[in-house]
Amino acid sequence: MEQRHLGRTGLRVSRIGLGTLTWGRDTGEEAAAEQMKTFWDAGGTLVDTADVYGGGEAEYLLGQLVGGLIPRRDVVIATKAGSVPERQRRFDGSRGHLLAALDASLDRLGTDYVDLWQVHAFDPATPLEETLHAVDLAVSSGRARYAGVSNFSGWQLAKAATWQLAAPGGRTRLASTQMEYSLLQRGVEREVLPAALDLGVGLLPSSPLGRGVLTGKYRSGVVPADSRGGSESLAAFVAPYLDEAAGRIVDAVATAAHGLAVTPLQVALAWVRDRPGVVAPIVGARTSSQLAEALSVETLTLPEEICRALDDVSAPVHRYPDQDWSTL
Repeated sequence: MEQRHLGRTGLRVSRIGLGTLTWGRDTGEEAAAEQMKTFWDAGGTLVDTADVYGGGEAEYLLGQLVGGLIPRRDVVIATKAGSVPERQRRFDGSRGHLLAALDASLDRLGTDYVDLWQVHAFDPATPLEETLHAVDLAVSSGRARYAGVSNFSGWQLAKAATWQLAAPGGRTRLASTQMEYSLLQRGVEREVLPAALDLGVGLLPSSPLGRGVLTGKYRSGVVPADSRGGSESLAAFVAPYLDEAAGRIVDAVATAAHGLAVTPLQVALAWVRDRPGVVAPIVGARTSSQLAEALSVETLTLPEEICRALDDVSAPVHRYPDQDWSTL
């Protein structure tokens, strides 16, 4: 699999990443091992997780597989900290919480360091400088090799990345930002992606298949019982993308797939993988066979006319001040 640099850093990652959101909850040890082996055999290196996935079980499962099933040197482990499963406070970007969470992640993962450590979300209750100081301490101590953020808006990303660049050599350059991005969700193109491109931050799209909807499995109007839409824990996650507008985009993807003799999944994934600024879409799969289908996109490049047609049917509305005022 092709390797890409993550932002303006020396870290290279596979251009498709493996997501572990369901590990330890819906995906057990045997299924996780099969996915990991399939991913590694295809040349994949980037595996994304978080301290809250499966209540910590996702990191624990990954730690059991790395070093045993897969050599540690062959895996780029990316994890996150900052989410708090409490009603009173959803996010905690304080230095104390983040560094304690990192130590707990390392323990579950069974490793001395993570390759990429990401602040899971912006915490308005904590000064951003404090959050970023935790990032610097993690890198300077060797517990993290590179750092990034996740779910930061355009101004939040620009502020954080600029702060880190303001003291060259003294602060850690942000390598990445992880955000939802697909043909069904192109909101990052308004401000996040322009900021990332300008500041040299690589984009890691989450939910690149529109939470599974772009595979076409919901086109009949019936929600498969074994799908995320049929899952008690994820049905509400999928529901926003089952409306009429999304249906038109899914139909266009299916038409393109039929013309190219590939699957809708492959078309949707190839589209987002090759967007400007994108480094590696993070793909989560229920089975190793589903993952193998996603990884087969490595040999697919969409024709320019197909890309234009998909761009047109899914185009978001960009109005003032999200674009150059002189073009309005």
